Amino acid sequence: MPHPRHPAELSSRVTRYLKATTSTDPDTGKPAPTWHFDQAALDAEAATDGWYALLTNLAPDIGPAEALARYKGQEVVERRYGAFKGPLAVAPMFLHSDQRIHALIHVICLALLIFCLVERQARLGAGPDGKIPGLYAGRPARPTGALLFSTPSRLRLVPARGDQAACIPRPSALHQHLLTILGVDPTRPP
Repeated sequence: MPHPRHPAELSSRVTRYLKATTSTDPDTGKPAPTWHFDQAALDAEAATDGWYALLTNLAPDIGPAEALARYKGQEVVERRYGAFKGPLAVAPMFLHSDQRIHALIHVICLALLIFCLVERQARLGAGPDGKIPGLYAGRPARPTGALLFSTPSRLRLVPARGDQAACIPRPSALHQHLLTILGVDPTRPP
């Protein structure tokens, strides 16, 4: 329950559950307040704990469980918008035609898709605790797109020459683990 700003707010919240009466003590003639909790009101309030009221424009055949699952899944979409505005952000530029604007948006969306797919693949390949050892400052961490794309920045790629294929010389244990999870053979990178 949020902290009330004014005693009247607290009073209006408490009066639903706390019942008080005053009477006069017959021996002393002094006021004698008595109070008790309204158990029926508390039980009615507790019965609604964990319930969500959702107003939706989904089709009528979508059940409450599916509507709630979709609602709770919105966080993933919001996180992707954060990635779109964060690591994939593009410097402001002036584009001369609508065609170039569409092309830029298309390229950014493709980059976001790759970003998300790499993160998903790493999370599927992470251990039972969902973390990859040594990923963040030498400690286990849940793989995020930003961590996954910053970690290989220390790798070196030897380009292909003649009949010799491109290769990644001596990847560290962390890099080797990430490459294995992502399905990349360091001796034959794509």
